[in-house]
Amino acid sequence: MPVVPVRADPPAGAGEAAQPPAASRPPRRRGRTALLIAGAAALGLVAGTCAGYLVQADREPTKLPPLSQPNLAQAKGDGPEPLSAARDHKVKTDGDLRKLLLKKPAGSKEPDWLASSGGWMDIAAYADDYTRPGDEFGILVNDEFRRAAVTGWEVGSTYRVTVRLVQFRQENSMAAADNSNNQQDWAEKDAGTDSWGIPGTGDGMAYVHTEPTTKAGYLPLYGAEAHAWRGDVAMEMWIYDSKPIDKKTIMDLAERQMERL
Repeated sequence: MPVVPVRADPPAGAGEAAQPPAASRPPRRRGRTALLIAGAAALGLVAGTCAGYLVQADREPTKLPPLSQPNLAQAKGDGPEPLSAARDHKVKTDGDLRKLLLKKPAGSKEPDWLASSGGWMDIAAYADDYTRPGDEFGILVNDEFRRAAVTGWEVGSTYRVTVRLVQFRQENSMAAADNSNNQQDWAEKDAGTDSWGIPGTGDGMAYVHTEPTTKAGYLPLYGAEAHAWRGDVAMEMWIYDSKPIDKKTIMDLAERQMERL
């Protein structure tokens, strides 16, 4: 499984311009003229109010409209039909989230780690996939992490795909969107990265990292990833291979996965 960098919060006060201390000044006293003007204004207000009461007392009382109102005509028909389960996002995502994941392609095999997970990741397992799990665990608690469904497959000895649907309760914030934007920020930091918007997702993005990770004695490792969100679910996708990954591969998988949401 991919190891993701921990989210970095900006330091307190970052981006705020330093303000010079305010000069010490004695409070300004109100003069006698100001007090006289204020007193005159108060007397004028009292006099005007009294005059208004006298004028109103000499008038005939205004008749009020009757409390009963004519019945309003009701619109014909039973109103709009409720959304079907296929069109109602909440119905789909409140069920078995694993059913919304892409299916394993023919000819591929399931990774060993996936077989033991049952297709689910709890908050501890999800946080453990970051370089600083303890910090990430606290962030996920604050973000109201609900659950994560995961799938993946391997082709040959080098091509690997991981897809995760991460769901949040979102009672206090748009955590799914924040999660996706954070992942995008980290993806864009890698040198030699090309990116494209994922159609139909608003701000979803796909990335291809053209510069491989290298280590003596191992094949070069190329990567591609995609991040988007819909409702309370964030979609995360990674592809790794020993040869460069093209735009079509990551875009096709990302589009098909988001269509299932």
